[in-house]
Amino acid sequence: MCLILFSYQMHPLYPLVFAANRDEFYNRPTAPLDFQDEARQILSGRDIKHNGTWLGVTKTGRLAAITNFRDPSIVVENAPSRGHLISDFLTSDESPETYLETVKSMGNQYNGFNIIAGKPTGLFYYSNRGKRIQKIRPGLHGLSNKFLNTPWPKIEKGKAYLKEVIDGNERINPEDIFNILKDNAYPPSHMLPNTGVGRCWEKILSPLFITSKFYGTRSSSIILMEKTGKVIFMERTFIIDSAGPQEENTREFSFIVSP
Repeated sequence: MCLILFSYQMHPLYPLVFAANRDEFYNRPTAPLDFQDEARQILSGRDIKHNGTWLGVTKTGRLAAITNFRDPSIVVENAPSRGHLISDFLTSDESPETYLETVKSMGNQYNGFNIIAGKPTGLFYYSNRGKRIQKIRPGLHGLSNKFLNTPWPKIEKGKAYLKEVIDGNERINPEDIFNILKDNAYPPSHMLPNTGVGRCWEKILSPLFITSKFYGTRSSSIILMEKTGKVIFMERTFIIDSAGPQEENTREFSFIVSP
């Protein structure tokens, strides 16, 4: 996943509003959002290639998400799949801090990543390209392929748009957030980051919604966690044809968190 925008402890009805785009090669096999275990406790998409995931929640209120950290100068050959870091947290009963301490101890085995893990009552962030586990403060946050809240154009634009939705609505319409996530406008060239992939790819990767011939945004996800304990998880998947990205399917699940 390459874009996460979220509001934490800001809205009177929604302690957590979480929006994300998953960017991936179009030919990588993927299973859509669904319960991934027989007990129907873990809700996520699934990467069929390595059997991990990029974003998921549980019926006990655990949430975890991951993005790649873009730095082609540091590549770990034969590194384990980063998607298992999310799956393992969702199946664990460890506290987020304890789990991330374990991840930190073996982080150098993996290619670069950012991970968010926790519950609406306590979210934490760690990158294996950083030095510490960070408790996330209430507010608006954005994460792409650098550190949390690095002011890339897509992050600053996405946070500003999400703030409008949060501030302007007592009840949040998921379509307002999907509209944010489908923004495919390029920022001015002088605002592009320099992550070592060349100016052409910096431009391709710069919008909130990415398209190219073989890589781009495969799905958009929204998680709304209400103070009542209700969780709504929506995933909108896309197919790419000659006309560009076309909506393929929208799946929606809801449940009440049970400790």
